[in-house]
Amino acid sequence: MASPHSVRLREDELMWRFSRSSGPGGQHVNTSDTRVALSVDVTATVVLTDAQRERALDRLASRLVSGVLTVTAQDSRSQQRNRELARERMAALLTEAAAPPARARRATKPSRGAKERRLQGKRRRSDVKRSRARPQDD
Repeated sequence: MASPHSVRLREDELMWRFSRSSGPGGQHVNTSDTRVALSVDVTATVVLTDAQRERALDRLASRLVSGVLTVTAQDSRSQQRNRELARERMAALLTEAAAPPARARRATKPSRGAKERRLQGKRRRSDVKRSRARPQDD
């Protein structure tokens, strides 16, 4: 189920590239362009609002080349399956990068009961350790 903030990619904004995949596959690997590279221009996409775009550009800065984000998929021997995987990864990456920041944690103090329970536990532990000690010969 998609979250309310999930990014829905538009087909006309996607740039696909196909190449030969590495890994197992025998002779099939040498003849098929099953590796998929999917690119989206984050600076120009219309699926993100201005605020989402700013967050995405900031959070994905290390992965962008001239504002373009690229993901690759070569997990499957099928080009179609790799296309699906690349699309899913791109959507997940953009959704996470464009998400609003988490609400700031509001600091709270431990309750009086919690403080007392903590101190009782410390006293109990101290008593256990003291009971294990060798008796002092005076």
